Amino acid sequence: MNAVDTTDGRIRKVVIAGGGTAGWLAGCALAHQFRDQLDIVLVESEQIGTVGVGESTVPPIRMFHRFLQIDEQEFLRAVAGTFKLSISFENWRRPGDRFIHPFGTIGQGTWATPFHHFWLESLRRGMPSDLGEFCLESAASLEDRFSLQTQPQASYAYHFDASLYARFLRGKAEANGLRRVEGKIREVRQHAHDGAVASLVLEDGQVIEGDLFIDCTGFRGLLTEQTLHTGYEDWHEWLPSDRAVAVQTESVNPPVPYTRAIAHEAGWRWHIALQHRVGCGLVFSSRHMSDDEAQAKLLRDVEGRPLRDPWLVPFRSGRRLKAWNKNVVALGLASGFIEPLESTSIHLTISAVVRLIQLFPLEGISPSLMELYNDVSRQEMEHVRDFIILHYHANQRDEPMWKACREMALPESLQVRLRAWRERAHAWQDPGELFRVDSWTSVLTGQGIQPGPPHPLSRAISDADLRTLLDRIRRPVQQEVAKMPSQAAFIERYCNASAQAWQRGMAVT
Repeated sequence: MNAVDTTDGRIRKVVIAGGGTAGWLAGCALAHQFRDQLDIVLVESEQIGTVGVGESTVPPIRMFHRFLQIDEQEFLRAVAGTFKLSISFENWRRPGDRFIHPFGTIGQGTWATPFHHFWLESLRRGMPSDLGEFCLESAASLEDRFSLQTQPQASYAYHFDASLYARFLRGKAEANGLRRVEGKIREVRQHAHDGAVASLVLEDGQVIEGDLFIDCTGFRGLLTEQTLHTGYEDWHEWLPSDRAVAVQTESVNPPVPYTRAIAHEAGWRWHIALQHRVGCGLVFSSRHMSDDEAQAKLLRDVEGRPLRDPWLVPFRSGRRLKAWNKNVVALGLASGFIEPLESTSIHLTISAVVRLIQLFPLEGISPSLMELYNDVSRQEMEHVRDFIILHYHANQRDEPMWKACREMALPESLQVRLRAWRERAHAWQDPGELFRVDSWTSVLTGQGIQPGPPHPLSRAISDADLRTLLDRIRRPVQQEVAKMPSQAAFIERYCNASAQAWQRGMAVT
């Protein structure tokens, strides 16, 4: 299967340019699904580093792992992973404020009326409560607890060591027949008749031919941008942060079951607790903070001793104009990037890989499928973009960057959502969107965006019935959380990573 025959247009050989999380996610999924139908080669160089800060995920990764038949305990031990129930947003509305964006369902609504309408109506009637009281994941996060034995089971994602995750996926992919080639790409050759990519030439002279190429070369987009000149739509006007400085530190406290996102005067800081260390980083706007100031602030604010020198990650929030151009599909950072807030990078890569498998052009590349792939990719990115913009826009901070975000013109798609909330307390979720009604509600209320009057159906219920409804939801949440162990205790029993795994993580990250 080494020879490439393109006379009939069939896809027989897939070449993945670049490794890292994106490359190995693609390689693992394609090898799992098409191991008997495709020759799959991944080209990467150990001399080229990866961004290496994607250590936080969202719940759909669990469905992807089930598709790959990945055992959860084996995976978590291999990557020194911890569980994630939510994101804790600190200082976003104003310094000193905090709210939780949970992954689970909040309360119990009806077919016509989400729960938050009943909750808002209860506040209007003088029944004070916090929205998180009606969500298992919120309540457990505040107590630093986790369990898989709750009823219903908690909705969760993972924190993990990104380098160990890529290594774990590589083992699965190679077991299914994927072939890895070590080397730097010196040249990208194109077909004369249509400009599609024909082969990759490595520095040692190897020529890697293929029918379909997947660009996982990071921000530089070696195939999609440097070769095919796809173009890039920049979203900097809405998302001001354009740099991050990252560091890894020793753990000084037990791991909490949430990502911390802590706003500061020119951006925000993340704190991700793994089993063997903590991943920390400071995201910032270069127009409002220098690289040196950002590094100094990060090192001043972290709690544990740094395990390595901080490293800088410049980025531009935006997307390629085409995720699929000719015979090149861009994945991961090569396809675009919406800054680290809400931990969507790995999810968007997984979603793109699944979409590629669903539309895979085994019989030949179809313009209609390319158009569909690109349209869905654009919609997905824009939905996530709007949700992230909301975090920046809805603030009451006094610093210049935050004031500019509060006053900036918003995409029309986000304006529509905000008008619906302010006029009638409506939040909605289109089919296929990552962020659900409960996610929008958590951020809108957490950041102080005042809603309009709730749904008329919520006003039809009596005071006594409304109190009964709230108590019937809140009480089981409290009871389940009281039975849950701490996350640290649960990890010790369920997926404790060995010292050897920790040492591997320290060595490669």
